Amino acid sequence: MQSIPLLSNSEVNSIHNATLKILNEIGVAINDPLGRQILVDSGARIKNNRVLFPPDLVEKCIALCPKTVTVRGRDGVSHTLGDGRLRFHNLGGARDIIDYGSGKKRTAVLQDVRDAALLLDSLENCHTITPFFTPCEVPGEIMSLAMYRNTLPYTTKPVHGPGIQYPDEVKFVLEMASVMGIPSEILTLAVSPVSPLAIPDHEVRAIIEIARAGIAFGPLPCPTAGTTAPLSIAGALAQQNAEVLAPLVLAQIVNPGIPIFYCGRLAMMEPRTGISVWGGVELGLASAGTVQMAKHYGLPVNVYGFSTNAHTLDLQSGFERGLNAVIPALAGADELSGIGEMEAGISGSFAQMVADNEFAASILRVKRGITIDEEALAVEVISTVINGTHNFLGQKHTMKYLKAGEVLLTKLAERNTWEQWQAGGNNNFAENAQSTADKIFRNHLVPPLEDNQEKELDFILNAAEKELVNRAH
Repeated sequence: MQSIPLLSNSEVNSIHNATLKILNEIGVAINDPLGRQILVDSGARIKNNRVLFPPDLVEKCIALCPKTVTVRGRDGVSHTLGDGRLRFHNLGGARDIIDYGSGKKRTAVLQDVRDAALLLDSLENCHTITPFFTPCEVPGEIMSLAMYRNTLPYTTKPVHGPGIQYPDEVKFVLEMASVMGIPSEILTLAVSPVSPLAIPDHEVRAIIEIARAGIAFGPLPCPTAGTTAPLSIAGALAQQNAEVLAPLVLAQIVNPGIPIFYCGRLAMMEPRTGISVWGGVELGLASAGTVQMAKHYGLPVNVYGFSTNAHTLDLQSGFERGLNAVIPALAGADELSGIGEMEAGISGSFAQMVADNEFAASILRVKRGITIDEEALAVEVISTVINGTHNFLGQKHTMKYLKAGEVLLTKLAERNTWEQWQAGGNNNFAENAQSTADKIFRNHLVPPLEDNQEKELDFILNAAEKELVNRAH
């Protein structure tokens, strides 16, 4: 099925040209001396304490980027973003966990990080995993490293590295990845510039270290239209695009040809409160625009799909995440994030992870579209049935298309009669999701790491804690 663009080619070009103007005339706040020197040596300029990026430098660096990004799991299975297939992964970095069964919310702990990885490992439509929760018992200085350490043993799928802010984090996460394999094959890392149009010194150094190591890199701006970006979606897309391209340029200068995946987390301001809205359909529109900007540059793209401001698995959560996933999916996204997300990314839920696995199956079915050929048009089958020989149910044609998935067989959604539903316990979609999660926790097994791998990962994390936490105090 071909992608369905939201923006015309001329509109995409308008955003691109606005982005070049932003980078060349407004620039980005970059104060780190090394980062500035690297950029200036390649043709950038300094004006009013900001780095200005000439258009030819930006376009030259975009052209250096590979068209795909591949990441491999410890089971040897790889996923390549940019190969034309749609993939899904989970929300990363949620602070709280919402338990659907009890209806209670609490701050996440390390065991939740492990449980989330194990549950996501079992879900066939979660293709790659990001460390899900920020555990409250871990010092902030080693938070990202502890999240990565407590995710790796509980999945064999590819693990996107946690969000990185500091160069020392890069050093230690590379050491951890080395325990599992070749870092450039099994690790991706993302850094979030500060909106509007700033990259703090420590993030500049982190980007430089990621590029030097040759790790697939995702610039991950998270602007909110109306507070940290223009309220117009077009203006916010142009600013977000500049916030992706500036780190891309720095990374390509340091290591020409480093794989880049284009990320965007543009959300809208709720006008009545000022908070960030992840559930409104505008997020789906912004994500689709983000997808088209990435495709304009030939880059693989990761955007939010399953997103909501809802606090439970209710009607609001279902329609918001459905709309916000299908719009960028149809626009041609390579990867949709947000499995398990609730409350605008503050919280997550195990039941929601299971529910999103089923939602993802529906999105993938939409992406497959409708096959139009002589066999599918079934003129002879219709003739056979009309002439009274058989009914449609008895046709080999019907069985073939059932096996091919023409009709998606759901696992959680209710499709029985009222009487059958009552006889089955009156369970709803969310209750079925929670029950399935409980069953997975009881039965799903992940091949363990070797003892020496566990010990080495512990040694690295302990070394990081001694160095980073002690330095901070």
